Amino acid sequence: MNGEGTGSPLCLLEDVIIFEKAAPGVNSPGLIRFARQARRLAGVRGEVSILVAGNRRIQELNRRFRRKNKPTDVLSFPRDGGGDIAISSDIARHNAARYGHSTASELKVLVLHGMLHLAGHDHESDNGSMAKLEGKLRARLKLPLSLIERASEPAKKQTRPPARRQSR
Repeated sequence: MNGEGTGSPLCLLEDVIIFEKAAPGVNSPGLIRFARQARRLAGVRGEVSILVAGNRRIQELNRRFRRKNKPTDVLSFPRDGGGDIAISSDIARHNAARYGHSTASELKVLVLHGMLHLAGHDHESDNGSMAKLEGKLRARLKLPLSLIERASEPAKKQTRPPARRQSR
C-alpha cells in the first residue's frame, strides 16, 4: 500500500491510517513511522485512527461535528484511550504546492497538529502554548511551518516571470 487511495487500512500498532483519497508521493510506511513518533512526542496515549479523505468527506464531518459546512485541512476527535484524526488530501496537496513542499510533508504537518489536539491542546484558547509546542516539535521533526505559524506568515508567492514585450 502506498497511499494511492485503495481504502485499505495501515496499522500503527493499535492505530490505523485509512486512505480514502489518493495521496500521490506519500510513502505509507514513512507516514506510519511519523504518526507513531508524533503521537509519542505529543503525549497521546492509546489508539489513534487517521483518515485521509477528499474534501467532500471532510466537509461532511466538519458539518456534522462542528456545524461548519465547508472542508477544512484537519479535524481531531479526542476520546478516552486516544482519538481520531481526519485530513483532507485535497487541501494537503493544495497547501503543499502553495507553501513549496511535498504532499507527504504537508500530511505530516497535519498529523502533528491533530495529535496535539488529541493531547488536549487548543490554539484558540491557550494563549500560544500550543503554537510554541508545535513550533518546537516541528523544528525537531524537520517539518515546514506549522499551521499556527502560517497564520502569521505570508504564503510563498507563486510568481511567473514577467511577460516579454515584442518589439515591432
